[in-house]
Amino acid sequence: MKIESIIGSAVIEAVKTLYGQEVPEKMVQLQTTKREFEGNLTLVVFPFLKISKKKPEDTAQEIGQYLLDNCKAIAAFNVVKGFLNLTIATSAWLELLKAINDDELFGQKRADDNSPLVMIEYSSPNTNKPLHLGHVRNNLLGWSLAKIMEANGNRVVKTNIVNDRGIHICKSMLAWLKYGNGETPETSGKKGDHLIGDYYVAFDKHYREEVKQLTAQYVAEGMGDEEAEKKAKEEAPLIKEAHDMLVKWEQNDPEVRALWKKMNDWVYAGFDETYKALGVGFDKIYYESDTYLKGKAKVEEGLAKGLFERHDDNSVWADLTNEGLDQKLLLRSDGTSVYMTQDIGTAEMRFKDYPIDKMIYVVGNEQNYHFQVLSILLDRLGFKWGKDLGHFSYGMVELPNGKMKSREGTVVDADDLIETMIADAKKTSEELGKFADMTDEERNEISRIVGMGALKYFILKVDARKNMLFNPEESIDFNGNTGPFIQYTHARIRSILRKAADNPDFTGISGDTADLLSQKEIDLIQKMNAYGAAVEQAGKDYSPSGIANYCYELTKEFNQFYHDYSILKEEDANKRAARLVIASNVAKILKNGMALLGIEVPERM
Repeated sequence: MKIESIIGSAVIEAVKTLYGQEVPEKMVQLQTTKREFEGNLTLVVFPFLKISKKKPEDTAQEIGQYLLDNCKAIAAFNVVKGFLNLTIATSAWLELLKAINDDELFGQKRADDNSPLVMIEYSSPNTNKPLHLGHVRNNLLGWSLAKIMEANGNRVVKTNIVNDRGIHICKSMLAWLKYGNGETPETSGKKGDHLIGDYYVAFDKHYREEVKQLTAQYVAEGMGDEEAEKKAKEEAPLIKEAHDMLVKWEQNDPEVRALWKKMNDWVYAGFDETYKALGVGFDKIYYESDTYLKGKAKVEEGLAKGLFERHDDNSVWADLTNEGLDQKLLLRSDGTSVYMTQDIGTAEMRFKDYPIDKMIYVVGNEQNYHFQVLSILLDRLGFKWGKDLGHFSYGMVELPNGKMKSREGTVVDADDLIETMIADAKKTSEELGKFADMTDEERNEISRIVGMGALKYFILKVDARKNMLFNPEESIDFNGNTGPFIQYTHARIRSILRKAADNPDFTGISGDTADLLSQKEIDLIQKMNAYGAAVEQAGKDYSPSGIANYCYELTKEFNQFYHDYSILKEEDANKRAARLVIASNVAKILKNGMALLGIEVPERM
């Protein structure tokens, strides 16, 4: 049993014995004692004053004395104003350490068949370009949130919705037909998503040129600059051809559909390589080309039930004024769908596929309003999780030189970023002499683990709701709040354990244990014990950064201990055994915690 639970039960018993009244568990508030005071845990006494009808100091003194006399976990206490500081007995810390040691997933909950089913959507790429830095943040947040929700005892379905239809897709297709000369991933040596992305950029380049020429022509004919540019954008031959292709696609033209499938398949193969390199994946992938018609049908159904209204121009709207919002377009006057319609269709398909209890969308904060509206509409349409729909809203990733623009080809490509991070990790490791006695295969694998760990940690340690500035040079540092710092500490502990002559367990601890643990060792056990609370809070807040910060704090705590105390050279057998057990469990929790971020930790570095 956790120390907090033992003490909590003892406090409830103390209040009942001393003051004759039972109190609920939530009234017992225990927190880590501030470093400037003596003790390990602090009980807030103020909630009990109405029951004791005594001063805070007197109430704390009475409860403290009762605990000292009746609870074996308490070794001493002191009172500071309305706070009761409790010193925990060594035997209680050892029992807690044994509980941590006996549970491979200490601090994490296990799901069963009756656990809530949470679906998490992330990634949502377009099939007209490769994944970029913004997608990297989205994928890492989504994967980590899935792991955190699982660690909180939920069953999780990881899902992706691919935007594989629309005018932007036709732009790449048309450019490939016009300028591609039959080029393929095989003939070009390029990943399929990169190849198609090049043609998306090519479309924009040629389209801009057409608009420029037409604008000059219309101005020469006497039209104003703004009016001329607007007309040029509408009349440019390329955009007209792209719209014509979209119409043919919607009419199931066999040639257009065949080209669409061929080019999308190239892109999917490219995406799969990137997802594998990022260490993310999905249980189910949905495609917009399958869901948009479902959404239209669902809107028509809602219209028939009087949930929506049709305007004179034949468009369909949802009136949200009673919700403090405005009216939302669901179907255009020509019957075509909008993004909201497609999301409704996707929701229906998912709800039929899985008995979802909770739906969480990992989408940037520019879509906050969209998901506020979607939640209301899904609730109106009868989806049981609609009102409680979760939008894990996150900020944008910015660069030192500004924002990214896909059309102009000025993005930070995900594949290039991954390659650069791994190369930088290899270079830094070599310079620091960390590759001694390793084979080339080991060096490459360590470089991959460290490079990806640096990238993931740098992105996930930031509060997801904030915009962040990405600077890869700062992420690969073996000191400070970085992934490599935590990875190196794990590898150091594993090295210590390999050198130990005996396995770290409690069989090596015997006899008098009263003075076995130093304060730093107690601090480490207490910090390990806080892992469960960190996991629980991260699940409530949708906060991978909470896990990242916990892992960093535990790492710092261990390194301070390791600096002051020897492990392998400790002559006292009991102390040596205890320190090995502590070190082993720090490594275990770091490995489990970093796994919630999708980060591997190496056995050696």
